[in-house]
Amino acid sequence: MNLSNLDEVMVGEQEYRLKQARELVLKSLIENWGEAIGLPLQLREKLNKECPLDIKGEIIQSESGKDALKAVITLDDGLKIESVLMKHGQDSADAEKRNTVCVSSQVGCTMGCAFCATGSMGFKRSLTKWEIIEQVIFFARLLKKENQRVSNVVFMGMGEPFLNYDNVIAAIRILNDKGSLNIGARKISISTCGVIEGIRNLAQENLQVNLAISLHAPEDELRSKLMPINIKYPLKEVLKEVDEYIRKTSRQVMFEYLLLKGINDSEEDAEKLAKLMKKPLYFVNLIVYNPTGKRGLEPSPSNNVKLFKNVLEKSGVEFSERYRFGRDIKAACGQLASKNSF
Repeated sequence: MNLSNLDEVMVGEQEYRLKQARELVLKSLIENWGEAIGLPLQLREKLNKECPLDIKGEIIQSESGKDALKAVITLDDGLKIESVLMKHGQDSADAEKRNTVCVSSQVGCTMGCAFCATGSMGFKRSLTKWEIIEQVIFFARLLKKENQRVSNVVFMGMGEPFLNYDNVIAAIRILNDKGSLNIGARKISISTCGVIEGIRNLAQENLQVNLAISLHAPEDELRSKLMPINIKYPLKEVLKEVDEYIRKTSRQVMFEYLLLKGINDSEEDAEKLAKLMKKPLYFVNLIVYNPTGKRGLEPSPSNNVKLFKNVLEKSGVEFSERYRFGRDIKAACGQLASKNSF
């Protein structure tokens, strides 16, 4: 798929044609310009040649059910990225049905987090805004055939979103646009390892998107071992910037905490975390680790998780435990890494 040159291809056409073309791709979700019967035949042929709409994506179906689908998408330069569709509440008539697409913002990642498969790949480049949107369109087309739509987007895939800030924000504005996929800003979340400049910049945007901080440790020494970025952006400074973000936006911030057996899942760890998190508009999202093949890292046993949650609950910390999607297709936190990416 190549939408980056759509404006150039439409030069010389009547002004309304560009808006019409964008809506056909981003709202009507056409897969070939031949479907755009409202456009002149000659223009359709030109667009098919110079601005193709095919997306080179391969679906990996979860064996445990249809709650998660992972897609490996090949970009125009041959590099590969991974995205995930997570289906919530599909088997219950009473549950809220949501279709969340987890998108990548970079090919690989520079963060090098100890638990993350993407980090072990190294880094190739950042994605363009259209390469980010392409991931959402891929799943939106699939859902359209089921009379469903993408309801939520999370920037929790490959890469650090705030190291590709301009393209991420540009993509969000397009996804949010009513003439596009019309995904509400409050249904879009950005997860960062704690890049302070990105948090500060987001507070200045006129966007009511959700901010999530990858925390994973309650103190600097351990967090630096798990997440080297903590050396540059220590916990105290990150939390200070988060507090300023909340002051300016009055929006809740989610802190993601990956539970690792014998590393960060003790009662003492929970007590330390509780002291940090007892603030207005702080919310903790506990995630039981899905193995990525990293030596020495295992998921916390259920007893540890229960004790950890009890400490947070008694301390009055708001928290939830994330449902574990797509374990068998390596679609969970820290597992997005195509072996053929580079």
